[in-house]
Amino acid sequence: QVQLVESGGGLVQPGGSLRLSCAASERAFSIYTMGWFRQHPGKEREFVATVNWRGGNTDYTDSVEGRFAISRDNAKNTVYLQMNSLKPEDTAVYYCAASPYNTTPRSPILYNSWGQGTQVTVSS
Repeated sequence: QVQLVESGGGLVQPGGSLRLSCAASERAFSIYTMGWFRQHPGKEREFVATVNWRGGNTDYTDSVEGRFAISRDNAKNTVYLQMNSLKPEDTAVYYCAASPYNTTPRSPILYNSWGQGTQVTVSS
């Protein structure tokens, strides 16, 4: 498993932007598919975005398509989530996760390493 540490969360006004980062401890980071998930209070963890090991294939949930962008820098063992045009409904704890599967899975059960989460609050 990979140790993951998220950063970049915080409070932002509607329409604003944030960039989340997730640093991995594993030197073999580049072989993992990386994903971002979020969890609203009292709800199940839900898929947000994923990127395959090379960064060439990405997938997004419909509600963030066109507003969020996932990317990775394998030289820095880091994956990013650029979030633009934020809405109050984007408020959640955001988690990054690593999957050993060379696809872009949406199911959290296909990810075997998780960060501790970072809070994103969108409010005026």
